[in-house]
This record gives sequence, structure tokens and C-alpha cells, in this order.
Amino acid sequence: MEVTPKKGFRGLIENWQSDLIAAVSVAMVALPLGLGIAIASDLPPMAGVTAAIIGGIVTTFFKGSHVSINGPSAGLIAVVLASIEGMNDGSGRVLSYVFAAFVMSGVLQVLLGLLRFGKFADLFHSTVVHGILAAIGVIIFTKQIHVAMGTSSAATSILETLANAVYEIPNINPFVAIISLFGLLLLIFHKKISYKAFHFLPAPAWLLILSIPFVYAFNFFESHTIDFLGRAYEVGPHLLINIPDNILDSVTFPDFRRINTLPFWISVISITLISSIESLASAKAIDKLDPYKRKSNLNKDLMSVGISTVVSGALGGFPVISVIVRSTVNVHNGAKTKWANFYHGILLLVIVFLLTGFIQKVPLAALAILLVYTGYKLAAPKVFRQVYSQGLEQLVFFVGTLYITLTTNLLMGVFGGLLLALITQLLLAKLPTKEFFRRIYKARSRLEKEEDGSYKLYIDGVANFLATIKLDKLLKQVPPGVALTVDFSSAHLVDYSIQEHFEEFKRGHIATGGSVFYEKLKGLHSSTDHKYGLRVNTATITNLTSRQERIKKYAESMEYVFEANTAEPLYFLRSFDFFSTRPFEQKLNSIQEESKNEYGWQIMDIKFEEGGFSVVDEYQTTLGLLRFPFPIPTFTIEKKVFPQQIFRLWRHKDIDYVLLRNYIKDFIVKVEDKKAMRSFAGSKIRNLIASSDVVHHLESNGEAILLFTDNLELASMEDYGKMIDFAKKLQSLVLENHAKVTGDMAN
Repeated sequence: MEVTPKKGFRGLIENWQSDLIAAVSVAMVALPLGLGIAIASDLPPMAGVTAAIIGGIVTTFFKGSHVSINGPSAGLIAVVLASIEGMNDGSGRVLSYVFAAFVMSGVLQVLLGLLRFGKFADLFHSTVVHGILAAIGVIIFTKQIHVAMGTSSAATSILETLANAVYEIPNINPFVAIISLFGLLLLIFHKKISYKAFHFLPAPAWLLILSIPFVYAFNFFESHTIDFLGRAYEVGPHLLINIPDNILDSVTFPDFRRINTLPFWISVISITLISSIESLASAKAIDKLDPYKRKSNLNKDLMSVGISTVVSGALGGFPVISVIVRSTVNVHNGAKTKWANFYHGILLLVIVFLLTGFIQKVPLAALAILLVYTGYKLAAPKVFRQVYSQGLEQLVFFVGTLYITLTTNLLMGVFGGLLLALITQLLLAKLPTKEFFRRIYKARSRLEKEEDGSYKLYIDGVANFLATIKLDKLLKQVPPGVALTVDFSSAHLVDYSIQEHFEEFKRGHIATGGSVFYEKLKGLHSSTDHKYGLRVNTATITNLTSRQERIKKYAESMEYVFEANTAEPLYFLRSFDFFSTRPFEQKLNSIQEESKNEYGWQIMDIKFEEGGFSVVDEYQTTLGLLRFPFPIPTFTIEKKVFPQQIFRLWRHKDIDYVLLRNYIKDFIVKVEDKKAMRSFAGSKIRNLIASSDVVHHLESNGEAILLFTDNLELASMEDYGKMIDFAKKLQSLVLENHAKVTGDMAN
């Protein structure tokens, strides 16, 4: 088991190599994002980079989280644009007014942290927050698509501007669009390119580097026109990032002369609300990625981003928050302590001073397409499908919040979305309004200790997002390591957000050696088979999909046990390195032998996530699990073409794995104990692995072996059979070898 890294300066000394390696990758992502976010917000390009530098250097000394990265967020672009519009008095000092609003927003965040308001983040329904983020994605996409195409729009509303992008297609500047198209292809296919050297830098860094040859090819350094298909297109320095030769000249100081006006305080409150919600939600999401399962102090985190926002705004920088994309890069590159955030700030500071000339040659189209891609991911069709899978009512909250935000503003979007969620839940609960709220605030939920030392939490009334704080107080009274049963028999309505909150508690409680069981939850009706679906009365039986029918038929023909859905979450998977930073749901469509022994083979489908919160890639894959009643060596065996190979190798450098060279043809074998591995995996096992055309990755945690197919997707029926055949043969060979080794030792 991995030892939790030390805190403070002892952690810095102990883990500086791991944190510095991670910080290099983070800085390569933070530089283009910082520039792009500032430009998209109509601020000087250095405003975003300044926020990233301050977010790294200043926040680290105050933050309450461990592996999160702090800096500017695309989620604030819309509110900053609204602030500029609202405070523009024609004096030419509007940016100074906006920076003053940033400073005051930071002061408010510090006060909120001191008043311990971090817990109130749970009052914002997660689906409503995702609706806000989707709206922000649409706004980012709409604003930047014209820059990416080399066109413009005079429309005043977001929806009109988006429609104009279609009308402007005939007017696309091909010398701008070719850069955007190249960048888009790079962002999409970067992970799929097998050339190893290409993965040493993240996609955004390659985007900056590889866009510069286009600048030289079309000579963007001088204003001129280029003829193409009978039309002349204007190119020149206006298509490049505009930063001063001396970076210190980019500093703009705040002006507080608008502090006594309503637009100023609307901006301050909007920035504070949106940045606090996103920062706190991101911090909680990042905790799920932390392989050491540490918990952030949300109040301390709120104070730290507030302090950094004050400093950043005072120097002409963007507001600072906890950011999910860069934090995910940080975790996946092996960061162990908060000092990775500090290193990323220092590296950015060095980069902007040494590479000013390089940055000045980057075309705006490269940053625009990066933000177009980011905006699209926030509001992509798969996001709508994901929300719909959680229940029709969740889609109503989501789309309603999205529409309100796009047609009004972010503040109205937040409160309008929450109101819509309450009205929808009120209708589903079929209760009078007064009774509905009485069952929220007067609910008799309670925690009791049982005679056997276990605990039971009785949920009463309407358990929705407004009840989160009250229920969280009860959960905090549960001692670590005990068995907890949550009884929903007295609940009238159980919201998606509450079930999500309970599951988050469950993950942490199991890590302490405890257990959590749900009673009567499945007896409540839900419009979806999603495990967090809103529930209000007696459950209905869900029909099997066509794929499940085929798997069931196959299992019955082979006399195996098939389970389409099960409430058993495989927390055991957390002990495998692959799943240490990837949240996953319970197993689906599992097949195993009739005996259903704790030990033996099992093939199952599973969903897992890459990333968290606002930018999540969800995968479904079929994997095998082999559990043994005796210890086995810890190892990873990986085909050289397995997806995300570079990530895996970097991770294993940090957990004392050594390379076992030329042990299995075409496979990379990394082990903790070479001698034990050679004794465990004889020639028969090696030949089985080398000859498999379906299992391309094996990982052992010392108790079991995890088997992956070659493409991290759901297996076909043919591959199901091959995986079962492989698992049974491997199980037989391991048992045979163990019997031989123990027999030899006895003799």
C-alpha cells in the first residue's frame, strides 16, 4: 500500500522530483489556456498567464487541497465579458474597473472562507451547475468560432452570434481557418497518435509550437493580402498574440472609482458566485482523483483562491480558482503534494520572461480553436445524453438552466436553474408547497447506534439538495471504520444530488475500513436505471437491452452466472493503479462461474471517468478479474501499443517498479520483485499472454489480476468468449504453478 506523502516543507523535500515532473506538463497546458482565456475575455493576453503564475506561487502557501492546480478558468469568460460591458462608461478605463472588481471578489471569497461557507457549495444542485457550465461552453464556442474562422459578427446576443457563424462560412479566411483546422485535428487525435516522442508534450503545447510555421509561411508579421481562388484575404500582425516585449509593461492596476455603482457590485457578486461554485466543485472532484484519497479543506481552499485573486487583480490578472483540466494533468503525471502547483507557477514565470518572442509569434487562431474545443466539450451531445441517462427530470434542470443562462446572465441562470429544480421536484413529489418544504426542513432524519456497534441513518421526508447540509452533519457523526446502514424507508423523495453525496461519503468511509449499505432505496420509483436517479415510490423492473440479452443467453448456454445490474460497487478496484485516479461506477453485465466463489474469475462491463467535474471523458470497457486465495507478485504487463502507455510508464517510475526486460515478447513487464515474478510467471503463462489477441494489459495488486482488452471499449460477444477462455486458462496455470512451488517448498 502506498504511503501518504508528508505535508508542508517535509513533503516538498520528499517528493520534489515527482512534483516537478508533473509541473512541467501542467505548465505546458497552462500557458496556452491562460493566454486563450484572457483573449476570449477581451482582456490583455498576459492577464490569464498572470493569474496562472499567482495561482501557482501564492495559492500554494494557503490552500487546503493537495494536488489541485490553481489558475484562470474558461468558466469565468462569460461573466468577465458581462462585467466589461456593464462597467464600460466610455472613459477608456473599463479594464481597470474590472480588475478592481476582481480584487473585491477575492476579498469576499476570503471572508466566505473565514465564515466557513465552503459547505454551502453542496446547496447548488450538481445538474444545475453542469447546466451553467454547458451554457459557458456555448458562450466560449460562439465567441471564439469567429476568431477561428477569421470572420466577425455584429450580433448582440449569443444565439444570433452562433447563427452568424453559419452565415459567415462563405467569408472564411482560409489562411486563418487552415491553422484552426490543423489545431482541431491535433487536439482530437493527439491521444491516438502512437509515436512515443509526441506524448512528451501535451496537445496544447504542440498546438502553439506547430502553429508557428504557418505564421512564417503566410508572413503574418506584415500587413498584406493574399489571393486565393480569386479573392484577396487580409493577413498581418493583428492575427498574432499581442504582448509587450517587456512583460512588466502588461501590468494594469485596478481603479476603484466605480465601487459605489450597481454594475460594479453586480460584477463582484457574479464573479464571486461563479468562481466559488466552480472552484469548490472542482476541488471536490479532484479529491476523487487523488490516489491517496486525501480530503480538501474547502474553507481554506476558498480563502486561498480569494487571496490569490486579490493579488492577481491588483496586478492586472484574471481571477484564480481551482481548475479541473490542469489538476487532472497534474494527478496523471504523478504529482504527490501541493508543491507541484508552486512549481508550475515558477515554471510559467520563467517561460514568459525567456520566451516572450516565441509567444508573440503564436497566431490567435491556435488559441481560439483550443477554446472552441474546450467549449464544445462542455456542451457536446454526449453531455446531454449523459444527463438524460440520469433521468428525464435532470435533463429538464440541465436544459432549463442552459436556456436561462444564454438568454439572461449567469446569476439568473444559477438561481433560475435551482428554482426550476425545486418546482420539478415539487411536481414529482405530489405534495402541497408548504408540506414539501416542511418535509425538507422539518424532516426527522436521525443517526442511531445499534447494539452490535454499527450505526443506522434514517432518512426522512424530502431528501434533496436543500437538505444536504443537514444530512452532512449526521454523516460527520459516523465514526471511521464502522458499519453504516442508510434506511430510506421513510423518505418521500430522494434527489440525484443526495445519492451522489452519499456515494462520495461511502467511498471515503470504506477507505477507513468501514462499510455502507442502503436499505429500501431500490423500493422507490425512478424514471431511469441510473444508480443516482431521482426516486419517489415503488421501483419498476427494467427491461434488458439487446446486448444484455445476448450476454445472458451466452452465459446460460455455458452454465455461468449472469448479472445485468448489481448494487455491489467494486471498491476493490481502487487498489489497482489504473483505477487509483479514475472514478468508476458499479459493475454491469458480469459473468462468472456457478459457484460464485469469492475467488476465481469474473468478466464484467464497467464505466469509468478520465478527468472530473466539468471536463470528464467517460469510458465503458470490459475487463476481467482473477482473485486468488494466496499472495501473488505485484506487476503490470502491457502490450507496447496499449492506449495511454506513456502515462502508465511515468506512474510506475514513482511506485518503485522495475523493468523486467525481454520477458514476454512485445510486452512491457514492470514488477516490484523480479525473483518472485520469475517464479510466478513460468513459460506457460508467458506464452499464454504473448499469444492472446484480446487481452493486452494485465495488472496485479498482490491479491488479484485485472485483465483489459486492447481498446478500452465494450467487448463483442466473440471477445467475451475469448476473455473468459483466457481468464480460465490463466487461473488454471497460476493454481498449477502455486501448487508446484508450495509442493517443492514442502519437500
